[in-house]
Amino acid sequence: MSEPAGSGRPPQGASSGSRVPCSPPAAPPPATPTESARTLLAARAALAGERHGLRAVLPFIGPAVIASVAYMDPGNFATNIQSGALYGYNLLWVVLLANLMAMLFQNLSAKLGIATGRNLPELCRQYLSRRTTYVFWIVSEVAAMATDLAEFLGATLALNLLFHVPLLAGAVITGLATYAMLMLDRFGFRPIEILISALVGVIAASYLVETVLSRPDFAEVAVHAVTPWLGGPESVLLMVGIIGATIMPHAVYLHSGLTQHRVVPRSPEEAVRIHHFELIDVVVAMGVAGLVNMAMLYMAAAVFHSTGHAAVADITTAYRTLQPLLGGAAAAVFLASLMASGLSSSAVGTMGGQVIMQGFVGFHIPVWVRRVVTMVPTVVVIALGVNPTATLVMSQVVLSLVLPIPLISLVRFTGRRDLMGLLTSTPALHAAAIAGTVVIVFLNLVLLWQTAGLPLPT
Repeated sequence: MSEPAGSGRPPQGASSGSRVPCSPPAAPPPATPTESARTLLAARAALAGERHGLRAVLPFIGPAVIASVAYMDPGNFATNIQSGALYGYNLLWVVLLANLMAMLFQNLSAKLGIATGRNLPELCRQYLSRRTTYVFWIVSEVAAMATDLAEFLGATLALNLLFHVPLLAGAVITGLATYAMLMLDRFGFRPIEILISALVGVIAASYLVETVLSRPDFAEVAVHAVTPWLGGPESVLLMVGIIGATIMPHAVYLHSGLTQHRVVPRSPEEAVRIHHFELIDVVVAMGVAGLVNMAMLYMAAAVFHSTGHAAVADITTAYRTLQPLLGGAAAAVFLASLMASGLSSSAVGTMGGQVIMQGFVGFHIPVWVRRVVTMVPTVVVIALGVNPTATLVMSQVVLSLVLPIPLISLVRFTGRRDLMGLLTSTPALHAAAIAGTVVIVFLNLVLLWQTAGLPLPT
């Protein structure tokens, strides 16, 4: 039996006095697996039944957390604060409805990436006409720019109010910070998932603190979360803004991109198991996002509306009003959550923009170029002195008007058995997706009707 290499003994047949060649240098130890590689190994173990319970679920948590940031971005702060200050608890039902629809559509988007190995823009390019694809791309890029505008403004405002950084300087700092976050992608998917999850945790913890400090009427919260209410024309604008701030086009596009190559199924049956794990990711992440959104609105209702401060219609006024009402700590927590929201959602917005451009038209540009280009609208708004919160609300309305495009495409593709196989939407799920899309389109038509100056039927 031969001795193992490097044992220090002479090979068989060599005399003890003969010169034995030096053993070759020992091979370097294998490189430590990256966090992303360890996550994939853990996911494979879970699929093989070797991990159970929470240990089986954890490797699949991440894509929906990243997508959920779009549901807690500064646009949500603006629309929810205005809604709560003006109408108290009355529009909570819109927040709940929007979040349930968000769960539905993000689940469909995640499932699309798992089943097809392609993202939604790529499928549009493959199955739609070139003219339609380019129209969809242009409109989706407008939505991506509106998204970046909201997210940049939010983080910039937080820096300005918390650290007294000038708005233009704050925009530059935000751009550099989000670019640094995006550079984590070179180490795989897991580091940026962990960082964004930490920022989501900051937002959630901040609103838990705000809930304790603002002491909302939970009986009113429960009633108005399930009781539809329609007010005047201004409430319709805010309703559409809430929908646009909650269900966002770039998040629908991005989620399919996050799942298409993350854990690649080796069989149709394995794709179903991967989707079951990803569904847990969606429910948990979107559930947290929904609770945060409801907390934003009921905090504004409890602190501003109930104390006669219904005129609080922007983030700056909200911050300054919180200080005397709840104290400086509450105001600082509010801004910390806004900053975490702005930074994380700005990074996610850039990721979504990359998926949109590469998927629809196959263009690829460096991340830093896209980051600079999408900063331009924010810099223009700041330079012109436009009211930041009014801009945030209108950006969410733009997003809501664009939203039917990805939703109709998503519903169409996820209903095709030739594309989805075992993950084809069931008739009930398909019907629910169609109903959700119809609701969003209807609200948009109401908004256009109102914008044209036509009276709403009473």
